[in-house]
Amino acid sequence: MQPTSIDLPMAGQTALWGDVRLPALLSVATLGSMPQRETTVSFECRTSGPRRHYFTGPLLIDVLRAAEPLFEPAERKDRLRYLIAVLGRDGHRAVLSWGEIDPEFGNTAALLAVTMDCRDLTEQGPHLVMPGDHCGSRHISRVTDIRVCAADRLWV
Repeated sequence: MQPTSIDLPMAGQTALWGDVRLPALLSVATLGSMPQRETTVSFECRTSGPRRHYFTGPLLIDVLRAAEPLFEPAERKDRLRYLIAVLGRDGHRAVLSWGEIDPEFGNTAALLAVTMDCRDLTEQGPHLVMPGDHCGSRHISRVTDIRVCAADRLWV
């Protein structure tokens, strides 16, 4: 059964699961203990106009690599068949490709932010931050689930 945000034991935690060797329940503290990056993003929000925020957190690619996705590491292109689905507590979701965040391919420095504008996100949970997005639609606050999935089932 696929977990939903209401399956989580408490707010502020994120389930990382799917086609990985080491599924995990991540807290903001755990994410905060990983190497941190910082970024300032600006985007145009349809409902509230221009937004600009400063975030810190680990790179999404580093978090995913720690879970040991089931692709063949020696086969560079094998990574390109993997998708990452991200769900927020409010139901907002987005799907990314491994290739767009992998430094050998698209190299988008996506973050799982643990602070926003110097405010700690422990109570809310991490935010998915996609630098370079113009409208911010893939910015997901209060991330509850990250699912890594091989796209093989799309072609059956």
